[in-house]
Amino acid sequence: MGPPARVWSVALHGVDGVPVEIETVVGGGIPGVHLVGLPDASLQEAKDRVRSAVVHSGRAWPNQRIVLALSPATLRKTGSRFDVALACGVLAATGAIPADRLRGTALLGELALDGRLRPVRGVLPCLLAAREAGMVRAVVPRAVLAEAALVDGLDARGADRLTDVLEWAAGERELDRAGPPDTAGHGPAVPELSDVLGQDDARRALEIAAAGGHHLLMVGPPGTGKTMLAQRIVGLLPELDRSEALQLAAIRSVAGRLGDSAPLSVLAPFVAPHHSASIAALLGGGSGVARPGAVSLAHRGVLFLDECPHWPATALDSLRTPLEEGEVRLSRADGTVRYPARFQLVLAANPCPCAPPVDRDCRCRPDVRRRYLARLSGPLLDRVDLRVQMSPVTVLAAADERGEDTATVRARVLAARAAAVERWSADGWRCNAEVPGTVLRSRFLLPPAVLAALQARLDAGELSARGADRAMRVAWTLADLAGAARPGPADVDAALYFRDRGAA
Repeated sequence: MGPPARVWSVALHGVDGVPVEIETVVGGGIPGVHLVGLPDASLQEAKDRVRSAVVHSGRAWPNQRIVLALSPATLRKTGSRFDVALACGVLAATGAIPADRLRGTALLGELALDGRLRPVRGVLPCLLAAREAGMVRAVVPRAVLAEAALVDGLDARGADRLTDVLEWAAGERELDRAGPPDTAGHGPAVPELSDVLGQDDARRALEIAAAGGHHLLMVGPPGTGKTMLAQRIVGLLPELDRSEALQLAAIRSVAGRLGDSAPLSVLAPFVAPHHSASIAALLGGGSGVARPGAVSLAHRGVLFLDECPHWPATALDSLRTPLEEGEVRLSRADGTVRYPARFQLVLAANPCPCAPPVDRDCRCRPDVRRRYLARLSGPLLDRVDLRVQMSPVTVLAAADERGEDTATVRARVLAARAAAVERWSADGWRCNAEVPGTVLRSRFLLPPAVLAALQARLDAGELSARGADRAMRVAWTLADLAGAARPGPADVDAALYFRDRGAA
């Protein structure tokens, strides 16, 4: 029995890659293939895929005892991304291919029975982890080569078949390198804000939400523009920086939704699941290691829940922890994973179940209307900073009476965001909505005269301490939009106004 051959691949744990060393020993017992290191069922099935792919690639499969050890041994290995590494490990152990080029190389890809390389999920976070571990090269299926190109400082190569990989390892050919990453794609054009007629309060609330990262609830009859407004908030948000775009692309890669056209999008995501979606679809889930859900796909963007009273109460209440902590923790039999979930929540609701186009035509009893909106629990509503009541549009505006366009409002939003970043950058916060209430009540406490209305609401029991903190955050955003150094009484009054409007 010769010394073990060593090759490298990468396992996924949530959106974090974990380098896996695969040691292979051939000989010393009854013929067979033995995988050790907590492989799951799909990885156990790799034995048959790898053997068939090697034979169809014109190489001999050793009729000896083969032991493949995947380290760290305590980490459960899932998926089919280890196939190429297993095949190369076996052939390197028998001396069929030299091991020189395999040193410092991460091998990823699923093998078809005829030796074709099939794409796998999570290539981006895997290669980011490989780079951090000191690897200098990666071999991936050609179909995901554009995704691999997003990782700077790693020589990514693409192959179509196992034969290509083996010939490259033997120095007989070169594999195609990844081209420059496509970072110019900003996704589809964002809808224009000036298309929304009327709704001055809602437009103002949307601007405040975009400027401060605040959560928003819109209540109004059908056809008043709730969905139109929600879709247009993305055009007001700042573009993602490279680290944020990479983090979002990693989440999409794990979920299998990265796509090929513009893998590194700098446009803030907009995710709008249907109200029939399960809690697993909303937060993440699945068998084995849980996959990211809608809250993670909306990371650094907007999660829009239309017809929110129709959502199950358990699903809505499950958002409370991600809203506060900016991440979601999912526990399964294979372990606990964490996915980032720092998103803006935008809710839309009709005022009653019958939802006529004009409120005066409603036939619902008062108790029915109350129960309908009461499906949104108090703790969830307490986390919503802005609430706005929308009225039916009764006059079609002329072309010269349209509201401000997206570019004009976005300029104010970006200026307000820049002011907030300058104020909070030393502490690492990016917008007013992320600032802890303890900081607003200590280092940045406003004078009693400014907080008089807020204190009165607290004394009357009409506002919780968390609600007061959120109102102060909105007041700081209003001051940033106005170009003021600190909020004044009018900003606090406006913040309280927008906390009450949704209950009108």
